[in-house]
Amino acid sequence: MLCFIYKSLKKEHLYLYIDKKDDFSKVPEELFNSFGKIEFVMDLELTPERKLAQEDAGKVIESLKVKGFFVQLPPIHMPAPLKVQ
Repeated sequence: MLCFIYKSLKKEHLYLYIDKKDDFSKVPEELFNSFGKIEFVMDLELTPERKLAQEDAGKVIESLKVKGFFVQLPPIHMPAPLKVQ
């Protein structure tokens, strides 16, 4: 499945995957507006076996088929646990 990836210029590591280039009609307006300005990153051929850096390709494909878009949120950085001595 071919998808098109855009990044938010407002928030680092926030990405929007869509199923048709430059067609944001399936993305809810409030969600789309929360990205601020966006920039096209790349198109990508997804298969369930494809390794992605942050997401499971099968999950992305399913979301694209059902909703027409997928949002990749920034990774959550948890502070290291305190050492008890």
